[in-house]
Amino acid sequence: MSDSVLKKEFQKRDVERLRNLVAGKHGNRTTVGIGYSGPQEKEHKEGDIWQQGGKTWTIKDGIKENVTKLDKFKKVSVPLFCPNCKQIMDKQLDPFYYKAYNECLDCRTITETQMKISGEWQNHVNQTFNTEIDQQIEEYKNWFSNILSEGKEGYVSENGEVQKWVGGIDKKRAQKSLDDAIEYLKSLKK
Repeated sequence: MSDSVLKKEFQKRDVERLRNLVAGKHGNRTTVGIGYSGPQEKEHKEGDIWQQGGKTWTIKDGIKENVTKLDKFKKVSVPLFCPNCKQIMDKQLDPFYYKAYNECLDCRTITETQMKISGEWQNHVNQTFNTEIDQQIEEYKNWFSNILSEGKEGYVSENGEVQKWVGGIDKKRAQKSLDDAIEYLKSLKK
């Protein structure tokens, strides 16, 4: 039998780790680590609302949640029975139709069929389309006023490139562009 020679020398932390394992102290540390930990976040309680990372947060039922503009839509609870036909709302699409129209899928189908028979359907479609265009115009106006009020010198394009406006924003030209876009959107109305 040949002589076994230990080719590696044990370091102090290895010996300490083995001693801890033999002694049953499995969780004890053998080294001290140092590093940077970011700023400590304030402890929040149930119902607190705060801003962090450009988002609004709250705690509901012990869970940290992001507050969005769609929260009202999420909170609509779907009743067990349709308010119109009194049938059980158990179909897969019933909750979505209830949240949008306050009726089940079957009732909505009947309503839309009656609109088509009476000739009101096209007016309904046109009114819905026009409402969406009006909302787009309002959103565009709000975006435009925010850009002008912030005094930004550029924007990020759809493909992620940063576009810079040389010499700042030409407010007259920008206003004309806004007016042209609004006129175009209005021309799409039916």
